[in-house]
Amino acid sequence: MAEKKIKVTLVKSVIGTKQSHRATVRGLGLRRLNSSAELIDTPAVRGMINKVAYLVKCEG
Repeated sequence: MAEKKIKVTLVKSVIGTKQSHRATVRGLGLRRLNSSAELIDTPAVRGMINKVAYLVKCEG
């Protein structure tokens, strides 16, 4: 059975955000505005997305 994937896109700049939130965005594999990453849907990844939900958009 294939793992479920989730697509995450950075839609708001990380300028002026907390250092830990910037690190979380980098940990999700997002570099610049409108960059996307396809990640395996795990509780850890969900937690990271929830932490920076105001910066990202997710699909799937």
